[in-house]
Amino acid sequence: MKKKTSHILRIALPLLLGVALVWYSLSKISIKELLGYFKNANYAYICLGLFFGLLSHLSRAYRWKYMIEPMGYTLRLGNSIMAVFTAYLVNYTIPRAGEISRATVLTNYEGVPFEKGFGTIVAERIADMIVMMGIILITLFLEFDYIYNFFIERFDPFKIAMGVVGLVVLGGLFLWFIRQSQSTFASKLRSFATGLIEGASAIFKMKHKWAFIGHTLFIWSMYILMFYVTTFALTETSNIPFAAILIAFISASFSIAATNGGIGSFPEAIVIVFVTIFGLPEDPSRAFGWIMWSSQTFMIIVLGGLSLFYLPIYNKIK
Repeated sequence: MKKKTSHILRIALPLLLGVALVWYSLSKISIKELLGYFKNANYAYICLGLFFGLLSHLSRAYRWKYMIEPMGYTLRLGNSIMAVFTAYLVNYTIPRAGEISRATVLTNYEGVPFEKGFGTIVAERIADMIVMMGIILITLFLEFDYIYNFFIERFDPFKIAMGVVGLVVLGGLFLWFIRQSQSTFASKLRSFATGLIEGASAIFKMKHKWAFIGHTLFIWSMYILMFYVTTFALTETSNIPFAAILIAFISASFSIAATNGGIGSFPEAIVIVFVTIFGLPEDPSRAFGWIMWSSQTFMIIVLGGLSLFYLPIYNKIK
């Protein structure tokens, strides 16, 4: 009973949070005004952003082939592409269920055992996590002066220094606890860290490791480029600093994990960065967030729906 309740909460809470954030977002800007931004947007830039997003998804599908081949299977590109879009679509209904559906497609149509297919997806996520951490570090390096001045102007430098020292000390104590403790929580964290290291090192042992790394860098470059060019769709966001774009991109990327497909959370994550940190106007910032999220969601619904419909037909023909 307890396990069933936990499962229901994992599904219901992100959905409820998404609904609450949508309500909050639309309480800050009228639907009429939001539609006005959509009407006056430059759809050439939105379509260009969609094109870059599409390239990233196709690259992800092709990259998957490099992880399947060492197991002795040949993944057809058509199935790989449709599995990726199906996974994205499923994530809009149940968070993180897309990875399961993606591995299931691989099992049903390519004969790859589920646990092996799912293992490759986990390894992919590790690679993506490493790149995201790299983007965060690069952003901190490139925009250090701006970020430093932002906190110095708003907070006491002594308190910031003490906070940093406190975090370092707490981090050290936490690592010591994880290494020494025999609790279930500590064991799970050690196991996770070990898997993370093994997954990362396995990438460099692949036959096509450089092609895999190249596709991974290409995927994330397209994500950033997709975000960047879409800012030109609105006059009010066409001249924002690149620092704002990078930080908003990072914030929006993490927001997707909070709700189903980032519904509600994606636009508000952008508002937090554009308005709170960079002092940009609130209405166009929120409108940009909704345009960005809506355009990508539209592509996923269309291509994901077509993939679900065509998968059995494609494999019956084959």
